Amino acid sequence: MVRIVIPVADERGERLSGHFGRAPYFAWYELKEGAIVDRGLVPNDSEHFGGTGLPPDRILQLGPDAVITVGMGPRALDWFQSEGVAVLQAAGSRAEENVDLFLKGELRELTEGCLHAQHR
Repeated sequence: MVRIVIPVADERGERLSGHFGRAPYFAWYELKEGAIVDRGLVPNDSEHFGGTGLPPDRILQLGPDAVITVGMGPRALDWFQSEGVAVLQAAGSRAEENVDLFLKGELRELTEGCLHAQHR
C-alpha cells in the first residue's frame, strides 16, 4: 500500500494548490496494485489557518510515502526528505490526474525548494 498526499485548493479535493503551506486542504490517496483503493480530504489546520504546527506536521500525521505538489519551500522539502517522504513535482492541474501520472512513473522528484521570500 502506498499513501500519497496532495495539497489542494478546493473542498472537493480536485484542484492543486499553487502554494503548498497555504493549501486549505490536503487530499490523500491510498494505492494498491496500481489502483486507488481509498481517498480522503482533511483541512489544513496548521498555524497558517489558526491551528497549531506547520503544514509538514499535518501531512506527516497522514503517514504519506509521497507528497505531490506544485512546489514548496526548502525547509519543508528538507523536512520531508529527512522523514523519508518522497516529494514529487506535480505535472497536472488536478489531484487525481497527478495520481495517475504517479502510477505511470511520470512524475519527477522535486529536489529544490521555491526561493520566494515567504519560504526562507
